[in-house]
Amino acid sequence: MQTEFIISAGEQPKRLDVFLVQREPKLSRAALQRMITAGWVRVNSHIAKSSQRIRAGDVIVFDTPQPAPLRIAGETQQLEVLFEDHACLVLNKPAGIVTHPSPGHWSNTLLNALLDHCARGGGAATPGVVHRLDKDTSGVMVVAKTEEAHRKLSEQFERHSITRQYEALVVGVPAQSEGRIEAALGPDRHHPKRTSTQTLQPKPAVTDYRVEEVFDKVAARLVLSPHTGRTHQIRAHLHVIGHPILGDRSYGGERVGAIAGYEIPRVMLHARTLGFRHPATGLYGEWTADVPPDFQAVRQGLYAGRPFAPMGDERLEREA
Repeated sequence: MQTEFIISAGEQPKRLDVFLVQREPKLSRAALQRMITAGWVRVNSHIAKSSQRIRAGDVIVFDTPQPAPLRIAGETQQLEVLFEDHACLVLNKPAGIVTHPSPGHWSNTLLNALLDHCARGGGAATPGVVHRLDKDTSGVMVVAKTEEAHRKLSEQFERHSITRQYEALVVGVPAQSEGRIEAALGPDRHHPKRTSTQTLQPKPAVTDYRVEEVFDKVAARLVLSPHTGRTHQIRAHLHVIGHPILGDRSYGGERVGAIAGYEIPRVMLHARTLGFRHPATGLYGEWTADVPPDFQAVRQGLYAGRPFAPMGDERLEREA
């Protein structure tokens, strides 16, 4: 079910979440912010942020989640917790799990597991997802357990003062062993669920990379450090330079889907390291998680010399 708002000429500029809470009084501002983060609200056909200021002429499409549970229930799932105290929790997210509930994914999400984990801990903490990893991406995440912790961690992400390193297995080998990708990104003009340089809303995006391992010129293992936090930034930037991630059909097409007839199980991207200042103590901490077995299996297959076998003849179209 969708609701559409067209901002009239008499409407004063204001934050998107403030506007919606005035139009949807049955929903709290916090709930609306979660829905905006989950991508249920679009402004002029583009995914928006809670802080975006709406103006006269804007068209807002609001996906009302129906049917939706009255509250998100906790569900017992095993979590690999790397650190936990009263303020925050650092975990190693497995691939294949959605971070936050959304239409079609009301259960079996990371938040469901976190709610159960906090409840079993005997405390009154309510977990707050500060950042997200895509369903197919594994690796280190931080979750706030208090409103104050959420605010302070969010500020660090907004200032890009967080340390982040990712590992990826990509098609081909970059010409330079290390480098910087600087290409402004935004919602693709023709595919709103993708991030692209072909956008009407470009925002600066910077990613450093280093080649760690080469597999007979057909593939490479990279370590990447994003300095900005655009949606799908690493995936889009690797597409831009012509080295999409193995298994990432959204950005690389079918040609990235198999090695010697073996289908790549998922997008081969892993959030290896996350570092930040503790929201309560201010002390810097850093956590690292090894790549999971499926990532390691693909890497070992490449190392053993199994040739890369594209599943189609199409060439990767580089974006200008």
